[in-house]
Amino acid sequence: MDTREWALVIFTILAQMSVGAFVILGIVHFFASREAGLEEADRLSTRALLAIGPTLALAGVASFFHLGNPINAPQAINNLATSWMSREIVLVIAFSGLGAVFAFMQWRKLASAAVRSTLAGVTAVVGLAMVYSMSQIYMLKTMPSWNSLATPLQFFVTTFLLGSLAVGAAFVANYAYVKRREPACAETQCSLLRSSVRWIALGSIVLLGIEMIAVPLQLAFLSASGVPQGAASVALMYNRYGVLLALRLAFAFVGAGIFALFLYRNSLTGGREQTLGALVYGAFTLVLAAEVLGRFIFYATHIKIGI
Repeated sequence: MDTREWALVIFTILAQMSVGAFVILGIVHFFASREAGLEEADRLSTRALLAIGPTLALAGVASFFHLGNPINAPQAINNLATSWMSREIVLVIAFSGLGAVFAFMQWRKLASAAVRSTLAGVTAVVGLAMVYSMSQIYMLKTMPSWNSLATPLQFFVTTFLLGSLAVGAAFVANYAYVKRREPACAETQCSLLRSSVRWIALGSIVLLGIEMIAVPLQLAFLSASGVPQGAASVALMYNRYGVLLALRLAFAFVGAGIFALFLYRNSLTGGREQTLGALVYGAFTLVLAAEVLGRFIFYATHIKIGI
């Protein structure tokens, strides 16, 4: 792959992870506020929220390396009515802007909690629409390995799997900070950490199951499609990139499966916060590696019909 496709790997993964993290944070905040009150829910999630901005900014920087001439970037939004790429760009900008406004309001506690929650909901919807528009860019009849339901499914699994594990890692780091700087709140935050990580672990296992079913189904579909280019893509996956495909599945299975199972078990009782931290960081690292390999294979094995 060339530099521009590597830029797409970085852009799509980081942008999707940012959306997933934002959505998962909102869900966790909703339940944490009912369990321990709004103040403790904010203490759990606000620092993690502020980390999404730099991640999304890095994705934006990577996207410019995909353009043949970055100076012409504004021209990419001229076909909003017909182009999924134009819609993607507009939605990325909208998600970034709304997210930045919400993060500032949440950090400074501007307006009421209800107003902030409404803005967060709108931002989450825009983010999910952004991921959908990303997937539609690749639904091309001339690209058999991309033109299936596996593409949007893969993008949304990446969104929620990486996003949830990133949130879990952020919660562990936040708990270490709270324990050191605000020890009076540590017990409540520890309880919220364990319950949040428990549900994140369960969600990861479910998403892993979806991914482990979708990958072989896509390969079988391409093999049986009767389209030479689809069969050629499968041959590339098995032969030239077979080792990378095996590593991708192994990393995902260990990170989102085995590590997540241990995460769940260790989150049931207190006093195991250090173990939880090691497991969360390990799971996130392995799944991130798996998603990078998967996205690399996604771009490296597509074969176009025609010239």
